[in-house]
Amino acid sequence: MADIILIRHASGAPGLRLFGLGPNLLPRKGLSQLRDLLDKHTFWAQKRSYKELRQALAGSTIVISLWKHNKIIGFGRATSDGIFRAVLWDIVVSEDSQGQGLGSKVVKALLSSSQIKNVERIYLMTTKSSNFYEQLGFEKCISQSLLKKK
Repeated sequence: MADIILIRHASGAPGLRLFGLGPNLLPRKGLSQLRDLLDKHTFWAQKRSYKELRQALAGSTIVISLWKHNKIIGFGRATSDGIFRAVLWDIVVSEDSQGQGLGSKVVKALLSSSQIKNVERIYLMTTKSSNFYEQLGFEKCISQSLLKKK
């Protein structure tokens, strides 16, 4: 994993969001690569427009990306009020890079960030990866109900 670079972007990820910056703050078409990563390796985040991605990044407290050479292979973000609640969003690792501990690396980087490491409760929603997140210290929340607006 020596050739894997983890980037802890500034809040709102302005370099990635506005200039497509990747490793060493060089232009890497990062936003385009992020869109491709989400399109190819998720079912919940496909076909997001560049405008929507920019807005999501701008509203994110923490943004983490993983790069192999000059290609984005992993991503995750979080939003938080900094004291009571935080939510992890859009955690993804390309299928050809899975099974190497990279998803754990993204989650741990999010959880250890100064903006949320002392938050009272950290949530995430998942459809198919409960076991993965349980291995990282998350537990099913039976006492709460997830509601969504119609």
